Amino acid sequence: MPGDTRRGHKTISDTLSREAPPRRIIWSGIPTCDSKPDERARPQKPSRSSCRYSERNDMSSDPFAAFKDHQREMWASFAPTATFTTPPAAHLVRFAAIAPGDAVLDVGTGTGVVAITAARAGARVNALDLTPALLEGAREHARIAGFPQIDWIEGDAERLPYPDASFDVVLSQFGHIFAPRPEVAIAEMRRVLKPSGRIAFATWPPDRLVGKLFQFIGRNSPQLPPGVPPPVLWGDEAIIRQRLATGFEEPAFERGVMTVPALSLPHYRLFMERSVGPMEKLVARLAGEPERLDAVRREFDEISEPHFADNLVSQEYLLTRAAAKP
Repeated sequence: MPGDTRRGHKTISDTLSREAPPRRIIWSGIPTCDSKPDERARPQKPSRSSCRYSERNDMSSDPFAAFKDHQREMWASFAPTATFTTPPAAHLVRFAAIAPGDAVLDVGTGTGVVAITAARAGARVNALDLTPALLEGAREHARIAGFPQIDWIEGDAERLPYPDASFDVVLSQFGHIFAPRPEVAIAEMRRVLKPSGRIAFATWPPDRLVGKLFQFIGRNSPQLPPGVPPPVLWGDEAIIRQRLATGFEEPAFERGVMTVPALSLPHYRLFMERSVGPMEKLVARLAGEPERLDAVRREFDEISEPHFADNLVSQEYLLTRAAAKP
């Protein structure tokens, strides 16, 4: 099955040497709209006119600023999942047909596994994430792998700090789905694509394990702010087609499986409670209600049980690829 990850489960930092072999460094060369230019690697700061987000989506008037602050803090514990998201990252990069020399942006880069995989394929990579703690880990992974040229930026998927038509490919692995306004995030991703560019991303289908778990967490958590759709909708092919219709050609889809080793379902649940922000917050919120917390944990195990076999939990994901409309 595409994306099956049954071989190898050690972390990047555990398995790679501290000293990486020398590589020819090619700086990404994509200027940002908000950051001071790096004199050794980037051209002069672009004019504001080439970064239209500045006028239409000023953070000072962002109605979801507080929500994004919560997201930034909530996902800080996500780093241990790099062990398991690394094989799907390779699947996504292959599915996106990344070629040497492509200018690539990884939106919601997290621990950097997609960005580094794209750089290994020869791409010139910029990567952005809302959570500084994850970017610290991403930079360390890049240092170990020997890719110091990747340009890491703390930033917002709804306000990409890059000029129009900067990238050949925009990628996102389970990242852009948490932006509160899908239409804004996808418009930004389209804006920074070249006319001949393409988008490719990984999401969780709502009828598979992770999609079901996100819905389960949602039922037991405070409601999302008005106007914010559930992230799991990004795993519905019909909704993806609707959201891409304005700026992209007909999308192509492919599925894969991310596997998580677990000695038992309680082991899997404990891993999720410690490394997946929404589950971590749910458990913390119910700490003073032991009976309800026990019930929630039982329901989690019941949802997960059909996907657990041979000490592996199978998490099916959906890949989407679409070319930009001229």
